[in-house]
Amino acid sequence: MLDHLALQCDDLAVSRRFYEQLLAPLGVTVTMDREVVLGLAGPDGMPRFWLGRTQGGVQREVHVAFAAQDRAAVDAVFAAARAMGAEILHEPRVWPEYHETYYGVFVRDPDGNNVEAVTHR
Repeated sequence: MLDHLALQCDDLAVSRRFYEQLLAPLGVTVTMDREVVLGLAGPDGMPRFWLGRTQGGVQREVHVAFAAQDRAAVDAVFAAARAMGAEILHEPRVWPEYHETYYGVFVRDPDGNNVEAVTHR
């Protein structure tokens, strides 16, 4: 099980706007702002996704998947990504190679990370 995940960002303000817009359909908001690090939480209010400024290292692509309530929420994440002009890696669809009800969308964030919204319903 995943307790929390942190990503490094070249521009924290740009990444904040991206994730706030992209994940709004999933009820995710910034709940902690410490200037150099942000904590984002879902409906339970517990920050489990963190964004922090890059500390001079070379970044590598990270994959993070966010749980969606249903397919409509996955589609809403897709719409938010398109509205922002984000790179769409894979449009929403069923991924039977994972399992018969795996429905997800994959997009690229401003730092090159692979971000997914998925439901298993």
